[in-house]
Amino acid sequence: MKTRSETKYKNSSLYEVIIDFDEASEAWKANKRSTGNGCYKYLCSHICKSGSLCKREPKQGENYCSTHLTKSHS
Repeated sequence: MKTRSETKYKNSSLYEVIIDFDEASEAWKANKRSTGNGCYKYLCSHICKSGSLCKREPKQGENYCSTHLTKSHS
């Protein structure tokens, strides 16, 4: 006798799922800095003229550091 889950998911492979976990991990870590033990802190969301993210920590409850926290980002 088949269980409900076996019956429900038997024909569910309609789409091929290909996930590049290394690329996904790098994208997730793009705006974070490792603090060790698998923990991370967010970085300022400001994109500098060079095209890279600001390396400062954002103010608490904000996406930008105190240098880049202006009315244009609010």
